[in-house]
Amino acid sequence: MPTLRWTTVSTPAPDAVAFVMASRLEVRSLQDVPRFFLKSLAAWKQISGAPGAYGASLVAEPLKRTFWTLSAWEDEAALHAYARTEPHKSIMIGLRPVMKDSVFTFWQVPAAGLPIGWTDARRRLADQERAGA
Repeated sequence: MPTLRWTTVSTPAPDAVAFVMASRLEVRSLQDVPRFFLKSLAAWKQISGAPGAYGASLVAEPLKRTFWTLSAWEDEAALHAYARTEPHKSIMIGLRPVMKDSVFTFWQVPAAGLPIGWTDARRRLADQERAGA
C-alpha cells in the first residue's frame, strides 16, 4: 500500500486550532487508478505551497481502487481556498466521471496534536459513512 507519510508544510502556533479533513475516494475501475494517482500527486505538490496548510498525508490502495487523504489547515477558509485553486480545481472536475464513492469528514484539533493518526481518521470516516447511509 503506497503511502505518502505526513509531511509538515508549516508549523502552527502552539495554541492554534487546526481544521482537519479526511477523505476516502474510490474510482470506478482499475483502469482509472494510474490517472487518479498521478493527479493526486499534482494536488499533493500543490499542498506544499498552499497558504494555511499545516500538513498532509495520502494512502493509496490501488488494487482496492481506493485513496485516502488527510490534511490539516489553519482554518476552513484555507482548505476551501486550496480546493478552488489550480491545479486542484481542475483535477476535481476532471476526475468526477471516474469516481465511484467518496466520503469526507471534518473536525478540529489543537494544533499541538498534529500530525493526526490514520487510525483516528479512518474511524471518523467510517462513522461519517454510517451516518450518511
